Amino acid sequence: MTKHQTGLSLISMLLVAALLGFVLVLGMRTIPVYSEYFSVKKVLNLIVDSKPGVDVTPADIRRDFDKRARADYIDTVGGKDLTVIKQGNNFDLSVQYERVVPIAGNVSLLFEFDIRASSKGGI
Repeated sequence: MTKHQTGLSLISMLLVAALLGFVLVLGMRTIPVYSEYFSVKKVLNLIVDSKPGVDVTPADIRRDFDKRARADYIDTVGGKDLTVIKQGNNFDLSVQYERVVPIAGNVSLLFEFDIRASSKGGI
């Protein structure tokens, strides 16, 4: 009875380890980007849900965003980047931004985000 060897050779194990290492590096680079995205989305929704009154100006909303952004460690987006459209008591907030994350050498990942929140009930 002949026994055949099974399993990974040293070369294939190194290739699998290199592939897993690359995936791990990508994950470590992208998790903070998406964490910040969800924080920006949360802050916009909190501002819209706070139901700003008629006397609130877009400058007040931008200032409120800056305060909340500092508390949530949002560095990429500021109040000046917000697009605020006021229609009576309703506000439409949106922000578009992109983030470039270097991977290795001249290889980078580009993330483009477009976040919108509306006080009309739809997000």
